[in-house]
Amino acid sequence: MTGEMFGMNFPLRSFSPGRNLVVAIRGAGGLGMLGTVRQKSRIAAFFITVIAFAATSGGAQAQKKYDAGATDTEIKIGNIVPYSGPVSSYGVVGKTAAAYFTMINDQGGINGRKIKFLTYDDAYSPPKTVEQARKLVESDEVLFLFATLGTPTNSAIQKYLNSKGVPQLFVGSGASKWNNPKEFPWTIGFQPNNQSEGRIYAKYILQEKPNGRIAVMYQNDDYGKDYLKGLKEGLGAKAASMIVAEDSYETSEPTIDSHIVKFKSTNADIFVNISISKFAAQSIKKMAEIGWKPLHILNNPAASVGSVMKPAGFENGQDIVSAAYAKDANDPQWNNDPGMMRLSAFLAKYYPDGNKLDAAVVSTYGVAQTMVQVLKQCGDNLTRENVMKQAASLKDFSPDTLLPGIKVNTSATDFAPVKQLQMMRFKGERWQLFGDVLSSDIGG
Repeated sequence: MTGEMFGMNFPLRSFSPGRNLVVAIRGAGGLGMLGTVRQKSRIAAFFITVIAFAATSGGAQAQKKYDAGATDTEIKIGNIVPYSGPVSSYGVVGKTAAAYFTMINDQGGINGRKIKFLTYDDAYSPPKTVEQARKLVESDEVLFLFATLGTPTNSAIQKYLNSKGVPQLFVGSGASKWNNPKEFPWTIGFQPNNQSEGRIYAKYILQEKPNGRIAVMYQNDDYGKDYLKGLKEGLGAKAASMIVAEDSYETSEPTIDSHIVKFKSTNADIFVNISISKFAAQSIKKMAEIGWKPLHILNNPAASVGSVMKPAGFENGQDIVSAAYAKDANDPQWNNDPGMMRLSAFLAKYYPDGNKLDAAVVSTYGVAQTMVQVLKQCGDNLTRENVMKQAASLKDFSPDTLLPGIKVNTSATDFAPVKQLQMMRFKGERWQLFGDVLSSDIGG
């Protein structure tokens, strides 16, 4: 093979970008190592040009690293949510994420790569979650799992994914167990953890009704027990005397009406409702029906205007107290907010069936936006190790949907992206924020 530059012919013995460059120059007319100054200048210029090209090409090649699920043109992401079963209303999580990634693809993708989003139904059944996770990892070969919903469902696959070294990113649950980088370095949550939220409610109760009688309803799994633990920790020594009734429900129950009737009979004047959308709406309706009007505290995942408050009847939900970390699309104060305007434009074009009053839709938009930021930070290093590293390297990231003052921060020792909440009270047809932004790491 020969090359020609600056009017000279020469053979190329070896030319491979990223490797040592060996060029043999055979001078015509006995050029040897001397030659004229001009010829030497031409040769020097040639070497500079070729070496610079080799270094650039080699560097670009070295930067491109892939694991299963990533190529020059594609990033494959897996997701599991309940499209069927008792909590199928949370199927909007998968639908919102799918629509968001479609928008990103239409905008050119991430660093030139399109997202292939595979989302499967587990009906909120842990054995089914395990089956779907194995399919995504072993058959579909996704790069990582993203925003899989639920505490019991994610608990069922946490050890499996960590043993495989597959990132379990931005888990759709507030369980405290997702912030455990030492034992589970491949799992990271997103929202404020349930125990901390429970402690915030305990602090509010001690301020507002220090001698109150508390009834607690919770879901009979890690999700519900996490909140209950935080509530009791926050109440401290007063928990034993203040909590007069606690009862759990199963997600398989068609209705929780009997639990509400029992609570009323205890004469509790504070009701801490730790539930999910279907059962939260049922409890609000039943309380109105039987005329029980305690201070009603409702946990954040069950505080959606679209899937809880509206179905329960706005008139029945007045003065319920909860806490938030994301903006409420029903609140007029955000009408001209640039981030919420982008959310509305996204829904209009990519997910017209999506209800911006549904908190799950709003929060998923923000989580998907954070996921895209992580992938942008990955650059051309799309190994699972680097994806996890970048997920744990977020600094003051502000998705469009988070409340002012609340930002996403993670580190190698901190797998809790969002750590702040603000109290809110339901008035009319929307939640009204009050008080300061609170750290969910506070004690009792």
